Formats: sequence, structure tokens, C-alpha cells
Amino acid sequence: MTGPAWYAKLNRRAARLKGEIWALFLAWKDPETPRFARLIIMIAIAYAASPVDLIPDFVPVLGQLDDLVILPALIAWAIRLIPAGTLARSRAAAEKHFSSNDRVRKPAAIIAGILFILIWIALGAWFVTRFI
Repeated sequence: MTGPAWYAKLNRRAARLKGEIWALFLAWKDPETPRFARLIIMIAIAYAASPVDLIPDFVPVLGQLDDLVILPALIAWAIRLIPAGTLARSRAAAEKHFSSNDRVRKPAAIIAGILFILIWIALGAWFVTRFI
């Protein structure tokens, strides 16, 4: 059993979102991508990869709403800022990456996760010392 139709549609959208994030990463590395677009891409990728959400998922409705609104908005904004040719090349490379089942190396993923946790701890400490 594959599940309800809405669940299959949600899975397809999640896969497309994953491909867009990878394409953004590739566009970020492209020298034709403007600096401001690179900043937005970096924020979108950091938010997507971060193990810590702006609003934790255990908060009813709002916990999921931030993931459903913030991340797609950042991706859409970044896409608008990237030159069309750069975006097309990045999407093609991302599609090739996923069709070959190439995976990100585990040690790099672990280091990235640790880095994100440290950044969130530092931001939390800064916020507490600054505003509380």
C-alpha cells in the first residue's frame, strides 16, 4: 500500500524541494551568481540543513508552519535572484546528481550538523546575553 494520494503528492513535493536545494547549492558555487543571491542561498541551505528549527516542531501548528512557509519562501527568493542560465545549469546538475544516487559523504554531514548546532548555541547565547 502506498498511502493516501495527498501523502504521495507531499513526497513528490519534498523530493522536488530537495532537488531545488541541491541546485541552489550548485548555483551558490557558480561565479555568475550575484553576491546577494549567494547570501540568500546560504541562509536557505543553512535553514534546510539545520537540525534546529526557528520554531520547534513540537509546538502545535506553528512548528510545522515555519518549515512550510520560511524554507519555500527563501528558495523562491533565491531562485528569482539567480541568472536564468546559471539556474538551468544548476538544476540539470542536481538532477544528474540525484538520478545517479550519489550521496553526500557521512563525515561531512556529521561535521555540518555539529557546525549548525554550535551556531544555534552561539546565537542563543548571544540572544540571552543581549536581550534577557
